[in-house]
Formats: sequence, structure tokens, C-alpha cells
Amino acid sequence: MFRSLIAAVAGATLLAAAGAAQSATLIYSASLAGFNEVPPTGSPATGTTVVAVDDIANTLTVHVTFTGLIGGAASAAHIHCCTPVGTSTGVAVGYTGFPAATSGTYDNTFDLTSSSIYTSTFLAAHGGTAAGAEAALLTGLANDQAYSNIHDAVFPGGEIRGFLAIPEPGSWALMIIGAGLAGAALRRRELALAWD
Repeated sequence: MFRSLIAAVAGATLLAAAGAAQSATLIYSASLAGFNEVPPTGSPATGTTVVAVDDIANTLTVHVTFTGLIGGAASAAHIHCCTPVGTSTGVAVGYTGFPAATSGTYDNTFDLTSSSIYTSTFLAAHGGTAAGAEAALLTGLANDQAYSNIHDAVFPGGEIRGFLAIPEPGSWALMIIGAGLAGAALRRRELALAWD
């Protein structure tokens, strides 16, 4: 039973990886740290943000993990866009429902075609339409000019941040190949045991 479950999970991973190669999903990630803020906060807190953009479904899926905020519980978290590394800019998309905690996780999927996900300032700066805001956000992400950060009472400008970038292709390729080989090996072993 356990081997069947492992084989099924590995097989699903392989199929998802094969489907991802044909889809239009782009993954961006950032390591959040106090030294990335402008000016640096000196905070020992850390975090990660992974953003998946599906330009066929027009969705933005966000996953954030964070730990050790010293400025109190998170009061807000966002994607800021569009500015070069080492500078600051306004909020593009706020993380609605972000946990008011010093450590935690956050997951949400946003509809990029809905003007309600963008701040009014970002929306107005890009033609006043969701289409204009979406195009600007996607361009900012593609050019490494968008960052994710977490704010709190002591650091209202942000305690930790990181610029979002596409992970190194070799890392993703190795992960996909490894998952496919593991799934195939487990399935082969399961079939061999079934014949015994």
C-alpha cells in the first residue's frame, strides 16, 4: 500500500513536470532578509517567497514562509513593483489575509485580471485597468524589479524583503529529472514485487 502511494505521488510529480514544460507557468522566488531592506534593518528574521505566474489562467499564486520577526506580529506583506534592486517603490499587490504573527506561512492565488488585487496607486499608474497593471507587474517580475516584503509595527517600511527572480534553470531541471527517475524506479520495484 505504502509503495503504491509513493509510486502514485512520484508518477503525479512526473506528469506535473511534463505538463509544466508545456504550460506557461513561470516561477519566481526570493529569500527575505533584513539586509535586503532599504535601509537594512539588522533583523535576524528570515523568510522565502515563491510566486507562480500562470499567464494562461492569468493567476498569481503566492507562498510565503517567515520566521523570527523581531518587530512584532506582521502587519502587512506585499509585492512591490517596479524598481531596481537596492531601491524602494510602492505596493503593487497586497497579500490579503496575511497572518498577524512573528512566524508563519501564507498561501493565496490572485486573479491577475481583477483590478481589486492591485493597489489603487499601482492601478492608476498603469492605465487604470487590470490589463495595464498585470502587464506592468509581469514586466517587473521578468526584469527582476519586483520584491516581496513583510511589515510590522517596529519596521513599518518592512522588516525583511527579497527581490523575486527566476531560480537557476539547472536546479529545476535536476529536480524534475530526479522526481521522474525516482517515480519510475519505485513503479518498477512495485511491479517486480507484485510478480513475486
